[in-house]
Amino acid sequence: MKIAIGADHAGFRLKDEIVKALKEAGHEVEDFGCHCADSIDYPDYALPVCEKVVAKEADRGILICGTGIGMTIAANKIPGIRCALVHDLFSAKATREHNDSNVLAMGERVIGPGLALEIVKVWLETEFSHGPRHQNRIDKIAGLERKYALHS
Repeated sequence: MKIAIGADHAGFRLKDEIVKALKEAGHEVEDFGCHCADSIDYPDYALPVCEKVVAKEADRGILICGTGIGMTIAANKIPGIRCALVHDLFSAKATREHNDSNVLAMGERVIGPGLALEIVKVWLETEFSHGPRHQNRIDKIAGLERKYALHS
């Protein structure tokens, strides 16, 4: 699987651990940074990850900041992105099965690397259920994106 990944200054350490684990698991990883603790703006790192996912140049995306909240908000402004903020295994599985999330967000200041690596594994291994009620909801989200794209 090809994974695009990005983080801000509050998430780059966790990102680096995830990149290492993904590569060891045989995934292709495109790392969009950042690579240091100098303060940066998280939307600048969310955008290239999400653009790769929307363009289908990456199968999934992972974003990390201090809490995961900023990255999630930024990512979900991009049509075609369904970014889920996850800090537990149940949510990692549910967001793939029910929401077909294509971007995962986490907060380095919220969870440790052990749990984060487990979340990534579960999220990557879980497939969308393709259940009609779940697909109907995703279609409605896509409709909202189309509707409000006309107003921008």
